[in-house]
Amino acid sequence: MSEFLPVTHEEMKARGWEQADFVYITGDAYVDHPSFGAAIITRTLEAYGYKVCIISQPNWKEVEEFRRFGKPRLGFLISSGNIDSMVNHYSVSKRRRKKDSYTPNGEMGKRPDRATIVYSHMARQAYPDVPIIVGGIEASLRRLAHYDYWDDKVRHSLLLDAKADLLLYGMGEKIIIEVADALNAGIAVEDLVYIRGSVWKTKDLSRAYDYIMLPSYEEIVADKMTYAKSFNIQYENTDSIVAKTLVEPCQGWYVVQNPPGERLTQEEMDYTYALPYTREYHPMYKELGHIPAIDEVKFSLISNRGCYGGCNFCALTFHQGRTIQTRSKESIIEEAKKITEDVNFKGYIHDVGGPTANFYAPSCDKQITKGVCKKKQCLHPNPCKQLKVDHSEYLDLLRQLRTLPNVKKVFVRSGIRYDYVMYDKNDEFFHELVEHHVSGQLKVAPEHVSDKVLHYMGKPTRSLYDRFVRKYYAINKKLNKDQYLVPYLMSSHPGCDLHGAIELAEYLRDINHQPEQVQDFYPTPGTLSTTMFYTGVDPRTMTPVYVPKNPNEKAMQRALIQYKNPKNYDLVYEALQKAGRLDLVGYEPECLIRPVKPKLPVKSSKLTTKSNQKQQKNYQKPSHKKAYEGGKKKRKSR
Repeated sequence: MSEFLPVTHEEMKARGWEQADFVYITGDAYVDHPSFGAAIITRTLEAYGYKVCIISQPNWKEVEEFRRFGKPRLGFLISSGNIDSMVNHYSVSKRRRKKDSYTPNGEMGKRPDRATIVYSHMARQAYPDVPIIVGGIEASLRRLAHYDYWDDKVRHSLLLDAKADLLLYGMGEKIIIEVADALNAGIAVEDLVYIRGSVWKTKDLSRAYDYIMLPSYEEIVADKMTYAKSFNIQYENTDSIVAKTLVEPCQGWYVVQNPPGERLTQEEMDYTYALPYTREYHPMYKELGHIPAIDEVKFSLISNRGCYGGCNFCALTFHQGRTIQTRSKESIIEEAKKITEDVNFKGYIHDVGGPTANFYAPSCDKQITKGVCKKKQCLHPNPCKQLKVDHSEYLDLLRQLRTLPNVKKVFVRSGIRYDYVMYDKNDEFFHELVEHHVSGQLKVAPEHVSDKVLHYMGKPTRSLYDRFVRKYYAINKKLNKDQYLVPYLMSSHPGCDLHGAIELAEYLRDINHQPEQVQDFYPTPGTLSTTMFYTGVDPRTMTPVYVPKNPNEKAMQRALIQYKNPKNYDLVYEALQKAGRLDLVGYEPECLIRPVKPKLPVKSSKLTTKSNQKQQKNYQKPSHKKAYEGGKKKRKSR
C-alpha cells in the first residue's frame, strides 16, 4: 500500500508529512495506471518533489470529506475523472446508465452530475482561501461557453460555474509543474495569467495581449449563427504553434483562454510513462470489488497522443490536438517487459496504440515547426499532398514486441484508420496486421456508408471503405485465415435523414450483417458535429445542415440499422413508408422486411403454464420465419 500515494490522513502521516502540497480530487476510483489522468498528474508532481494526497470518489454531501488531509499548502486539483460525468451517467437518450466502469463493481452513483463543479464548491467550503485548479476531460472541453446537450442550452465556461481560480486544458504534465512551481515560489494564483494551456478570468483585460475577442456569452446565447462563428474560431485555434489567446466576455467577466500548452517531446513522453506506476487499483477496493475500467488497459501500451484524423464528432482536436506525439520504441518495449512480469499476464498484449493506433508520426514535416493548417484537414475530403504515409516505424515496434519472452500475441484494438492503411503503397503493414495482430475480428469505424453523411462526419467515402474490405478479406484468404471485420456505425448524425439511414440498412442487408449495438450520435462539448446539432449549420461554411432531432425519427434510424430484429418492425415499416421506400417491403431478396409483422415471443415467467411454454418453443419455427429471413442465401451469393 505504501507504493500508492496517500488516500488517508494516517497514510500521509506515515510518510512523515505534516501537510500535503496538493490534494487531488477525482470522480474515479484511484487506479495508479498511466491510462488514468489522475495517475499521470499525481506521479508527475511526485517526481518533481511535491507531496500529493488523493481523495477519490468523495461523499460530495459532506464537507469534512474535503478536509481529510487538512489544508493543502498549494491547492486543490480537481477532475471529474477519465470521462465527462454527464456522459458517464447518461445515455444519448438521457437515461441513467446502470454501470460506472470507473467504480468498484461498476456501481453507479459514486460521483455527482457535473462532478468538477460540485467538488469545486465543496473544496471552497472546506478551505475558502486555498487555490482551486480544475482540469481533466470535463473541464478541458467546457473551458469556454458551450452547448450542453443534457440541459439543452448554452452553459458558461466551467471555470465560472465551478468558481475555480484556474482551469487547465489538454494534456497537463508540463502545465501542472509550471503551475506548481509558480505557487511554490509564492506567486498568487490570480497572477498566473501567463501559463499556456490554462484559462483564467478577469474583469480587467490589461494583462491579456495579442488576443482574439470572441462574441460574448450573451451574444452566442441569443443567436445560434453567432455561436457557430465563435466555435469555428475556437476550432481553428487548437494548435500550440499557431493558436492565439481567445477572450470571451461573460456577464461582467472576461474568460481568457491562453494558447495550448506545448506538446511533449519524445523524451518527455518517455519520462511520463517511466514513472513508478503500480499499474493496479488501490488495495482499499479489494473488499469493495473489481474496477472494470482497468481490464482493457492493464495489459495495453500507449504509443501515441493526438490525432489528425479529423472526425467531426470527436473532441480529440480540442483536448489532445492534431499533432501526433509518440514515445520511443525503447520506452514502449521497456513497459511491455514490465507487463510480462505481472503474475496475471497470460501472454497477450491487448493493444498498442492511442487515439489512432497506426498514426506513429506527425502527418507532415511542416506541423513540427509551423503547426497544423487552420482551414485544411490532413485526410478529408482527400489526403493532403504533404501527407507522409509510412507504417514502417510502427510495424517495427510491433515486430519487436512479438519477439519478447512470454508474449504469445500482440493485438491492435484501438482505432485503425483504414484510409491511412489504403494510402500506403507498401502492403507490408496490412499483411502483418492481418497475420499477427487481429484477434479473430478487426474493429473499424466507417461510421456510415452514405457519402453525404460521411462528408459531415469528416470520414472517407464509402468507395474507399469498400476497397479496404475487399483487400482485408483477400489478405485473409491468402493467409488461410478466417477473420472478420466489425464495423462501428452511427445513427442520427447531422446530415443524415431517413434516406441516408435506409442506404445504410441496405448496405447491412448486402453484407448480411446486423450490429449487436447501435450508437446514436451523442452531442458532447468540443466537437464540430455538436455545433451542427445545436445550430443547424456547418460552422466552417455556415451552410444549413439537416439535423435529426425528433425522438421518433431517431428511433427509426436506430431501428433501420437492426431491421432484422422483430421488435423494430413497426419503426422500420414507418421509416420506409415516410421515405417512400415501400419497395423494400416484400419477399424479394432486396427487401428489408416482409409484409407480415412477425410475432414476438412470449416473455417467460415463473407463472408460465406448460401450454405457454410449448407455444414459446414453437415460436422458434413460425410460419413466416422463412419469409422474414428469406433471401439470405441469395443475398450471400450476390
